[in-house]
Amino acid sequence: MLAIGAYALLGVLVCLNYWGDVQHRVSSHLPTDHSWFEWLFAHGAHSVRHLENPLFTTRQNAPDGVNMMANTSLLGVTLPLAPLTLLFGPQVVYALYLGAALSATAATSYWMLSRHLVRSRAAAFVGGAFLGFAPGIVHHANGQPNFVSNFLLPLIVVRVLRLGEPGRWRRDGIVLGLLVAYQIFINEEMLLLTALACLVIVVAYAVQRPRAARERAGTFLAAIGVGGGLAVLLAAYPIWFQFNGPQSYRGLQGGVFHSWGEDLMAFVTFARDTLAGDEAVEKTIGMTEQNSWFGWPLVLVALVALVLLVRRSLPARIVAVLVVVFTVAAIGPKVRFDGVETTVDGPWAYVPDDLPLVEMMMPTRLTLVVAGAVGVLLALAWNALAGGGRPPVPAPRAGDTAAVPAPVARRRRWLHGMGYAAIVAALLPLFPRPLPAQRIDPPPHFITAGGWRPYVPAGRTLVPVPIPSNVHGLPTLRWSALTRQEFPIAGGYFIGPNENGEGVFGAPNRPTSTLIYSTIDADRVPEITEENRRQAVADLRFWKASVVVLGANPREPVLRELMTALLGPPQRVDDVWLWDVRDRI
Repeated sequence: MLAIGAYALLGVLVCLNYWGDVQHRVSSHLPTDHSWFEWLFAHGAHSVRHLENPLFTTRQNAPDGVNMMANTSLLGVTLPLAPLTLLFGPQVVYALYLGAALSATAATSYWMLSRHLVRSRAAAFVGGAFLGFAPGIVHHANGQPNFVSNFLLPLIVVRVLRLGEPGRWRRDGIVLGLLVAYQIFINEEMLLLTALACLVIVVAYAVQRPRAARERAGTFLAAIGVGGGLAVLLAAYPIWFQFNGPQSYRGLQGGVFHSWGEDLMAFVTFARDTLAGDEAVEKTIGMTEQNSWFGWPLVLVALVALVLLVRRSLPARIVAVLVVVFTVAAIGPKVRFDGVETTVDGPWAYVPDDLPLVEMMMPTRLTLVVAGAVGVLLALAWNALAGGGRPPVPAPRAGDTAAVPAPVARRRRWLHGMGYAAIVAALLPLFPRPLPAQRIDPPPHFITAGGWRPYVPAGRTLVPVPIPSNVHGLPTLRWSALTRQEFPIAGGYFIGPNENGEGVFGAPNRPTSTLIYSTIDADRVPEITEENRRQAVADLRFWKASVVVLGANPREPVLRELMTALLGPPQRVDDVWLWDVRDRI
């Protein structure tokens, strides 16, 4: 309970800046992702409230909709938390869940380590804290709660490694299948990384313990068959929907994710959101995901721990294999060093962009497995210093020739103290700081008070200006999220197919949305032609629009001038400019 309480306090600390004004603050690092996940919590609540299929929605990107299984929809969380979202709103539930997910991951990691790997509770606490709050995990907490929702992964690893136990293969297989099926609805990518890590662990174990592996192989394979079969049975339709349902896609246009390899200097750099971190370092290494930013003290401690433990500890040897394999695999298509891409090929230079399962993976995220391995290593090292649960070395007594001499015992205690100090000194600079947050204006009163209702009949959409996209329209996306998604909107922030079936970010631009974005970028209205006006009406007809709404915006004057040139004079209704276009389409 003390461990869980400490982890909960850490979770509150990480989210502290949000709680200062939870209704009007978003991540200043990834405000668009933050707003997307608020929208996802609203989607879960809307699906439950209206008993709609949560795998697909037309509340965004109207009229085509969004394939939620083909996006980071977090359905395994948003659906169970729907009552809280309906009660408190998506902003509160987002901040509450973010801290809870970090804490829960640390707690299940503590359980895994204390029950199955180490005897020292302090060792389990240190390892659990790192697994739940590693620099890379805290970095993803900036707007990406799906990557901090790892509380099932330690349970999955434990279940995989116990599948070979005789007499329990059916039960173990069923439990594993249920855990895997549920994780699919939280984060498929982290599940894939965990599966790859488990594969390496099993192979490494089989190489080092071939006789034991042969004895367990039959039971292990039978349990894997049961678990895999159950997971497929439970998730078959959602997975089919993900790849074959409406608005599905195959790979990302240009394979952009594959170029995101890990910079070698990143391993010894302190992450921005830690005590020792500095935002300026991002200008050197680059604005990449900070998955392996361990800092040089932890890298040194980890290397020393591996050298000292690898000869006498099977788990330490397996950890060493994980570290080597996934560090090399994370390099990407080209070796990068201190922000410079070299001409040396990395392992991903030989991986096809369209390889199934890995076509959407970023090489840098493979270092999250390295982070997990380092967390286990820290627990093993602390456990070894604590004697692994064995009785302490006795002090010498008169006539006792078998006892360890006092100088030797004192030297051991001194060395153990130095070991504890080294681990603490390596971890203190990585203590997380509160995530940076920025204020965002609330939606217009016209939206939140329901003033839009007389203008948007069933089957029609509200077109906000600017139209939400992955670059523009962050505030207007929140109009939908903070009003229980009661009206569908054009555009959005998601991944959907282009004309070739490849995934692209956001809705394909139409002439009017492109004109709006170019006006925002230039901060001036271009010359408007009759063709522009004709195309605007055609686009509104495509969107099934009934009303176009412009709220407070830094570019409000030029946007109002643009929309007036396209659609004529607007009405001032409450605190928005409104163009009623029902009679035009």
